[in-house]
Amino acid sequence: MQFLTDSTRFILVDTSHPGNVGATARAMKVMGFSDLVLVTPRYADVLAQPEAIAMASGATDILERARIVATLDEALAGTTFACATAMTPRDFGPPTRAPRDAFAELARTGHRVAFVFGGERFGLSNEHVRACHLCISIPTQPEYGSLNLAQAVQLLSYDWRQALGGFPVVERTRTPEQADAAAVTGLLAHWREMLVEIGFLDPAVPRKLMARLHQLVNRAQVTTEEVHILRGIARQVQKRR
Repeated sequence: MQFLTDSTRFILVDTSHPGNVGATARAMKVMGFSDLVLVTPRYADVLAQPEAIAMASGATDILERARIVATLDEALAGTTFACATAMTPRDFGPPTRAPRDAFAELARTGHRVAFVFGGERFGLSNEHVRACHLCISIPTQPEYGSLNLAQAVQLLSYDWRQALGGFPVVERTRTPEQADAAAVTGLLAHWREMLVEIGFLDPAVPRKLMARLHQLVNRAQVTTEEVHILRGIARQVQKRR
């Protein structure tokens, strides 16, 4: 499968909440990524904590392969381009860009990319940001730009996957069968019969009612199933009479 060989790495620094680690694993897996590294998480056993496993929701294989290291330098080993994530630019740090424009260029370089996320309380330190080549800032409403850690991972992993070519859209629902002319004619005949019975249509003075109903059905492009529903309504009205 594609996600098992993808070289993109997601790095969480100083993570506090096990649930965010699990949710990060889930966000990565649905976008086809698998390389997760944690730097000095609050809990040494975070990858095995029940909340992390519960929030991973089927992505426990990502947690099982994840590594915990002591420094960001260790976490970045083997990558060639690091993207820090931060809400605001840092003095003397790398350039700050929105993800989509930056990713469109980065995807063409062939770099082994790492995305670095800070802890929930304080984000990344200036030192961590300066260790990266680029700072990614997700555009948000100016008055409230606080993103949950796992949400930020999901947004960036989606944009990065799209920049890499995305996944094909899988058609999960069948295309309804369009009703043919004979079915439409049978429907209209049945409704004419029912409308006469309830006194809505006077056969002596039809006033183009059936012609208008025919136009309505044609505009709606009814399906075979919808014809069955409409004829079922007509049958029920006739029974009630």
